[in-house]
Amino acid sequence: MKARSTGSNVATIEGGFFTGQLLIAMPGISDPRFERALILICAHDREHAMGIAVNDPLEDLTVPSLLEKLGIRSTISLPPDLVLAGGPVEGERGFVLHSTDYLGEHSLAVGDGVALSATREVLEAMAGHNTAGHNTAPARSLLALGYAGWGAGQLENEIKQNVWLSCDADADLIFGRDYGRKWTRALAKLGVDPKRLSAVAGRA
Repeated sequence: MKARSTGSNVATIEGGFFTGQLLIAMPGISDPRFERALILICAHDREHAMGIAVNDPLEDLTVPSLLEKLGIRSTISLPPDLVLAGGPVEGERGFVLHSTDYLGEHSLAVGDGVALSATREVLEAMAGHNTAGHNTAPARSLLALGYAGWGAGQLENEIKQNVWLSCDADADLIFGRDYGRKWTRALAKLGVDPKRLSAVAGRA
């Protein structure tokens, strides 16, 4: 489902689902794992929701070093992008958010120009291998370990309780490397000054 902008600070979400939206953790969130988190919702329906945090880098792990550990030799020059902590669920499993110039057989469309893949093939594509009919890496990508997950109705309830705000996603917020500023920048898209936000305790 896609969000439909209303021109206000709150998006109208078609069908009540938030796929393709960014969730912004409110101050006072009760789970420290999500403090100042910015999470792209990749799938959301009546049964579950899942998303990838896009602003929590793992300081000692880069994409080239992780690919090397996995036995994937790069055929192109890779920047030393940091691997991100995508969320607390399945923390050893890799997920790649990427531009849709690469689409594998099992890629999941997330939003305009963005897809999610969780296969070895996308890692090989990032390393420049000819895979799934592609011989170049996606133009933009991020590699995360783990994801954030919610059960039926859980995310909707948390949003009603002001645990999260939501905003439209854009490529720079998703793929940009200024991880420390993403949360503030997302709030700014809504016209919200984080200094004015009250620390409302949530239950995430």
